[in-house]
Amino acid sequence: MNHEGGKHKESTQVTRKNTGIHKLLNETAVSTYEDIIDIVEAKIELVKIELTDKISLLSAVVILSVVLLIGLAYLITTLALLAGELLGHTWLGYLLVSFIFLSSFLFFAKIKPLLLRNMIQNILLSVHDYKK
Repeated sequence: MNHEGGKHKESTQVTRKNTGIHKLLNETAVSTYEDIIDIVEAKIELVKIELTDKISLLSAVVILSVVLLIGLAYLITTLALLAGELLGHTWLGYLLVSFIFLSSFLFFAKIKPLLLRNMIQNILLSVHDYKK
């Protein structure tokens, strides 16, 4: 009998704990925990969406860059062939085009190294509507 009486006391204590302020605190804690879980899940989804957006933008830029490089290679070859026809020798056209590229490399690398960097920085800042 004593054992059954002990169970009855425990059940009344549990019942008492689930009423009043204890119940309110328990519901508040559970609700807060569920809200925090929902917020964290929403943040994770937002990060996934933002990451997907950045990856797709990067992929598009890489693909367009490859297409642009291929087009520029054909344009440079065409200009070299045209210059070669005008000069009478094909190799002179390629030499002229190579000289132009080497001259521009030397200009940006040795004479004005910060000019190209500043130009690129200004272009990138203007894309994001930022002005110095």
